[in-house]
Amino acid sequence: MAPDLKEYDEEQVRLMGEMCIVIDENDNRIGADSKKTCHLMENINKGLLHRAFSVFLFDSENRLLLQQRASEKITFPDMWTNTCCSHPLNKESELIEEKQLGARTAAQRKLEHELGIKPEQVPLDDFKYLTRIHYVAPSNGIWGEHEIDYIFFIKADVTLDVSPNEVRDVKWVTPDELRAMFADPSKFAYNILGVDKKNNVPMTPWFKLICDTFLFKWWNKLDTIETEKDEKTIHRLGF
Repeated sequence: MAPDLKEYDEEQVRLMGEMCIVIDENDNRIGADSKKTCHLMENINKGLLHRAFSVFLFDSENRLLLQQRASEKITFPDMWTNTCCSHPLNKESELIEEKQLGARTAAQRKLEHELGIKPEQVPLDDFKYLTRIHYVAPSNGIWGEHEIDYIFFIKADVTLDVSPNEVRDVKWVTPDELRAMFADPSKFAYNILGVDKKNNVPMTPWFKLICDTFLFKWWNKLDTIETEKDEKTIHRLGF
């Protein structure tokens, strides 16, 4: 039985009506369904799979922008993650598969929606596509993710105007700072948020998977990142 959404934030419930791109395990488009339908574990357990993207945005000092998801988020609230994670929608501009243009367009749209980054600061051609990952992850028993996720790097000095309904906090980190966050997330929470050191700050499962497999290797090659591009492979992680 689908959950009653009345208990959730009104704007986040509205966004659950957006239409995601439903795909098969080889990333072939086979239909569309609502964000709500795609994120219910009862459907994920039956194999429902959708397309997504993850953006890693670095500044001129090669620091990575992290966000902490807002408490209002229905899936994975309050968790730290990479710069921006969302979904291309089932609309003409975001269905274009050539050069991942649809996913790039969606990434640009969501960077503005969540973080207030203007499109002119993150041109579509500046998104560097690296690869795709396929993973499944439960959120709280009711909700979860099952995605083929397009990974984009982009380097830009940007102006932030964060939407509090989407993002609770942001932080620019070096590789060493991010490693320290994984090693002692409670300390990181204390330093950033001013909360009790015992309050463990979780991270989204897709961010953990990318960090464990690719991120630090790619980070070391940030200025030659296009040499890491792999358009053919879909990496099956965490199964």
